[in-house]
Amino acid sequence: MDRHTLWAPWRIPYIRNIGKSDECFLCHDHAHPEEDEANLVLWRTGRSIVVLNRFPYNNGHLLVAPARHIAELDEASEDEMLELVKLVRESQRALSHAIHPVGFNVGLNFGRCAGAGLPGHMHIHVVPRWEGDTNFMCVCSDTRVISQSLQELLAELKKASSEHGLPKL
Repeated sequence: MDRHTLWAPWRIPYIRNIGKSDECFLCHDHAHPEEDEANLVLWRTGRSIVVLNRFPYNNGHLLVAPARHIAELDEASEDEMLELVKLVRESQRALSHAIHPVGFNVGLNFGRCAGAGLPGHMHIHVVPRWEGDTNFMCVCSDTRVISQSLQELLAELKKASSEHGLPKL
């Protein structure tokens, strides 16, 4: 079998910075609204933030997180929980208008053993899905093929959000 190379140059900043910072990227993103474009922030409120996942499972993968650095659901207030769920709903609406998925995975991972890459700051994954999107690349080579740049996707989501008055909280 011939070996082929799939280039993924957008991953090198992540690889070079593994273990170099103790700063939580979600806390950083929420504290620096002037960096929203660079940090791929879709929406922010006083209690929450929605960002594009820089290392997505699939095109359109969003993270919905509380502004407070909390690790578990039971640390969230009722108001925070309600807003997070509403932002998940609004994220699905924006993604549906912008990139037309046919389904979604929505979930949380608590603890590294459960797959949490950022175990100290709870966040909800909103992952758009299409028929046949799990292909041999994921199964055979632990590689994901993402069809759109994050900057282009962010622009589409912001446009769809503006056109449809999202988020509606």
